[in-house]
Amino acid sequence: MTEGLKTSTASAGLPDKLIRTVFMIYFNMSCLRFFTSGESHGRALTGIIEGIPANLPLSSADIDIDLGRRQSGFGRGGRMKIESDHAEIISGVRWGKTIGSPITLLIENRDYKNWHEGMSPDILHDGSIPPVTRPRPGHADLAGALKYNQHDIRNILERSSARETAARVALGAIAKRFLSEFGVKVGSYVVQIGKVQSSKFKVQSSEKELLETFIKAEGSAVRCPDEEATKKMVSAIENAIKDGNSLGGIFEVFVTGVPVGLGSHIQWDRKLDGRLAHSMMSIQAIKGVEIGSGFEMAGRPGSEVMDEIFYSPPPSPSPLEGEGRVGGLHGFYRKTNNAGGIEGGMTNGMPIIVRAAMKPMPTLRKPLNSVDIITKKPFEAAYERSDTCAVPAASVVGEAMTALIIADAFLDKFSGDSMEEVKRSHSSYLEYLRNF
Repeated sequence: MTEGLKTSTASAGLPDKLIRTVFMIYFNMSCLRFFTSGESHGRALTGIIEGIPANLPLSSADIDIDLGRRQSGFGRGGRMKIESDHAEIISGVRWGKTIGSPITLLIENRDYKNWHEGMSPDILHDGSIPPVTRPRPGHADLAGALKYNQHDIRNILERSSARETAARVALGAIAKRFLSEFGVKVGSYVVQIGKVQSSKFKVQSSEKELLETFIKAEGSAVRCPDEEATKKMVSAIENAIKDGNSLGGIFEVFVTGVPVGLGSHIQWDRKLDGRLAHSMMSIQAIKGVEIGSGFEMAGRPGSEVMDEIFYSPPPSPSPLEGEGRVGGLHGFYRKTNNAGGIEGGMTNGMPIIVRAAMKPMPTLRKPLNSVDIITKKPFEAAYERSDTCAVPAASVVGEAMTALIIADAFLDKFSGDSMEEVKRSHSSYLEYLRNF
């Protein structure tokens, strides 16, 4: 690709140094970088995040809270009875504070003791367990086996497993911890499981309403703030368990306290709603994403869905007070939030609302038809231990991915190598908004 760039720009008389600079700027826009590694039944999962400023207070306890939330929820499978996830901080933190270097986390897979030989990196254990040759419909099994030339599907399913999201939740907890220093809060709740949908659901514009809804959801077995709907959802999951079936659903992630101006309209890859949609779709089993009222707006006239703009003289808020209130920091406000807090790829001061649809888990106790990749004969798809419904857990993963994207956009706007530097930039911007 660099050769193509050189060819197209050389004729314009641009020097090689400038070409390299343009290339680097275009492909290194993000302030945060993160990676995960590890297999579902391997020794451990690891996560690395780079770009968190120095002097952020951080401990394993900050991370373990969200790891525990990810493991909860009615409908989870037997794996949750085995694992009790804990994030061990390997690097990047000293004496309770980040030091600016990459933060490395390790989450041990407790079930590894039963897979020591089956998942061993040592060739001596080759063939210690039989290969998986029957791909499951709805999984990465067949596509992955064909792409990577693997005749044992375990080499695909181990990494494609949603177990990987534990590492993402751990990294997302760090992003949340960073954002909390600026009054930014990220939460989620479930609005639908199977055909059961909360009748109280609506796109909310009030930060107070969202935070109250989140608190109610935390007390629900399925993370739904509607008590009546919670009972029906639990019943639906119980019926699915009896039938050997699975259920999907819809969850919503929100972000409050976000200042106006994160993201940009300048280039396609800097639009915040596009980046959020990408992050959500990267979560296993997510097949649909919308911002704000999303698809509903397609069937309504423009006069009913545009969030009208009003003005009230701004109050004198505390330094950490965010947007989305009547007469917010800059005085401009909305009474509705159909846009989900984002217009033109940028935050508009209202709470960010992202909704994601999760398909039913494809691993079923009542297997679907498949074909053996070796014999090419029809078989019933192999069963791997799985959840009946993981929508409540997926909502926590959605929080993590949202937090990582928002933290990156935040640092892009208020860059700094230390928390003190970022806070100075943030405070200066809030003062500018008050005087706009």
